[in-house]
Amino acid sequence: MNTSSGPWSCVLFDLDGTLTDSAPGIVDRIDRTLKQLGRPAADRDDLFSWVGPPMLESLEQYGFTPNEAIEALDVYRSISEAEGPWSGSSVYAGIPDLLSRVKAAGIPLAVASSKPEYQVAKVIEHFGLKPHFEILCGASADETISAKADVIAEALRRLHHRGIDLSNTLYVGDRIHDVEGATAHGLPVIIVDWGYGTAAEAQGSLAHVATISELEKHLLG
Repeated sequence: MNTSSGPWSCVLFDLDGTLTDSAPGIVDRIDRTLKQLGRPAADRDDLFSWVGPPMLESLEQYGFTPNEAIEALDVYRSISEAEGPWSGSSVYAGIPDLLSRVKAAGIPLAVASSKPEYQVAKVIEHFGLKPHFEILCGASADETISAKADVIAEALRRLHHRGIDLSNTLYVGDRIHDVEGATAHGLPVIIVDWGYGTAAEAQGSLAHVATISELEKHLLG
């Protein structure tokens, strides 16, 4: 376990399950995608595990071949584009105020998500959160860059280019992919309880928090 602690020089956030409760919309779009392709419906509880990892990865684990997964991803995205990638999502209560206080404390913030970057930007802008962040980083449109470690690497590159101090950077997420992706770069991770992961997925994190106030204590001391 990484035992680094604040004061943090920079904080990176996951999006789905960390800043926004996006599962209702994502699960609904996946369900409709499977129906449109004539595939058996997946258990809706199981579909919540699809929120966070790259969508192509989840589709292939469901049983699609790589080519079929690309076709399914296109259908999923067509639904998302028609309704807006924020459809069925909401910002968790307390997140905007938390971001305002952390930014006011002089700590640069960024988003690093496995969601396609153009969708990350649309969601953040839709909910009025863009002024809080230095950069918004996500997966490439074709998902060739979608693993959390790769997205974080790109986020760190862009932040470094902007002259942001990365000497004590923290990542905040909700899934095991966040822990693995961040620790691959030596970053400590805080896992939030309000997302879509299990308690077991928090193993290896610096802390596992249940409330916004707990997270704020870790971020600001």
